[in-house]
Parts: sequence; structure tokens; C-alpha cells
Amino acid sequence: MGLDFSDKVAIVTGAGGGLGREHALALARRGAKVLVNDPGGAVDGQGNSSAAEKVVREIEALGGVAMASHASVTDWPAVQAMVAQVVERWGQVDVLVNNAGTLRDKSFAKMEMDDFRAVLEVHLMGSVHCCKAVWPFMQAAHYGRILVTTSSSGLFGNFGQSNYAAAKMALVGLMQTLALEGAKYNIHVNALAPTAATRMTDGLLAPEMLRALRPELVSPAMLALVHESAPTRAIVCAGAGSFEAAHITMTRGLHLSADSVPVDEMDAHLAQQWAELTDRRGDIVPDNGFVQGDLEIRKAQQKLH
Repeated sequence: MGLDFSDKVAIVTGAGGGLGREHALALARRGAKVLVNDPGGAVDGQGNSSAAEKVVREIEALGGVAMASHASVTDWPAVQAMVAQVVERWGQVDVLVNNAGTLRDKSFAKMEMDDFRAVLEVHLMGSVHCCKAVWPFMQAAHYGRILVTTSSSGLFGNFGQSNYAAAKMALVGLMQTLALEGAKYNIHVNALAPTAATRMTDGLLAPEMLRALRPELVSPAMLALVHESAPTRAIVCAGAGSFEAAHITMTRGLHLSADSVPVDEMDAHLAQQWAELTDRRGDIVPDNGFVQGDLEIRKAQQKLH
């Protein structure tokens, strides 16, 4: 038996095709009412279509309940109106899946600043707009599940995707902080790094790889990350039926005392002791941003005693 969403209302952005469509269908099959958001258009965000209505018809053919929205996630007033429409019709919003995206790949040397900003606007600010719009409703209900879509390009880098990678790693920082702020309201926030064959990968992979990377093999991770039983502050990677967890860790590092090493010589000592600084034995996953300072102060205090 799959996870149950029969009393939930979900918004899925970028749901007119690819991963978003599979996410919307998966939620609907498990009983959720789904707003299918997609302005239509090509991978670079240009053009228009009725992709959202097509997915709504698919959901209705399955016996589900859905409605379409053409709001651009980059348009803050339009996103606010979209969320208000959901609450007016269905009385609540329980799940937000931030999936909308665009690509404008080029090496950093050749990339135009307009292309850099355009990708950040959709991936990062689009997710910020949607999170901000649903936040007060989730706070009032003391319940919410939010998913941001990160990427291995953001987590680990990828040639020719400086704009996309910057946006995707920024979303991890957004997720970490929203999870902390949402904890007392039972709002869980997680990140999904998918590997899937979509329009964004057309022409990049061999046919057998495209079959292995079917988008529907990613959606189970999405469901687990937005269910009422979901964790919070998780980064999950998914593709081809495999699932992994990613973590941002901090090594135990080293301490150079200003009493024994002059400040103007610390750089040379760091270079000489780089292996110790980067030794991952005993590394930790910090609970919040204060952990770094706390660890550094404790190491300094230990030197004094």
C-alpha cells in the first residue's frame, strides 16, 4: 500500500510535464487534491501552452480532483493569487512541491548576466515566492510539508551550470532555515535532488539510460518527503530506482592558537596542515549555523586550559 494523502491539498509547480507531472499524478493517485501549476513553454521558459490543463484531465480521468494554474512562480502577486485560489476552493494547503525550473546552460565565461538572473529567478525566487505564500496558511493550521528541488549540480557542481548550480545550492540553505523556523508549527521542509529523463536531458543521454531514468522512479522519494510521516531537513537523492541521502558536514578541523602561532603566519601553517583540517574522521552534520562558532570557541577554550 502506498502512503495516504486522501485528506490533503497539494500544489505542484512546473507540473505540466516531466517530473512535475509525475509528482502531481502520484499525489492524486493517493487521494490528494492537486493544483497543477505550469505556465507552459520551452525549457528556457519561452512560449506558452496548456500543459497544466492536460495533466488536470489526466488526474480527473483517474477519478482524482485537480485544477490548473498558469501563474509564473517568478510573479509574486500571481503566486499569492494562486495560493488564495486553492484555499478558497479547498479550504487548506498542506503540501507544496517546488518543482518549476528552467535551464540556460553555458560556461561561466560565456554566460550573459540576464541568463544567470533568469535561472535564479525561477528556481530560487520562484520557490521563495511559493513558500512565502503558503507559509501563513501552514502556520495557522500547524501543519505543512514543503519540498524544494535541489540538484547534484548544486550539491557537487557541474560544468556549464554556474547559474543553475548556484540556485540549487541556495535552495538547500533555504530548506535548512525554513525547517528550523517551521518546526514549532509542524511544518517540515526537505530537499530532493532528482536524476530523471525530462525535456531538460533531451539529447544528453543514450536511449537505454533514458529508460532507466524514468521520472516516475523519482516520485516515491517526493511522496516520502511530503507525507505526514516525513522527516525534516533531509536532502534525498533519487534516480533510476535508487535513493541516497546527502549531507553537508563539517570536519573536526584544527586549532591554531594566536599565543603559539602569530596571526601573520597562520596561513602557512594551514597550508602545511591541510590534511588534518580536511580529515573527515569524526565529521559532524551541524544542527544549525551556530554549531560552527560553538565548535571553534570550545577548541579555543580547550587550548587555554
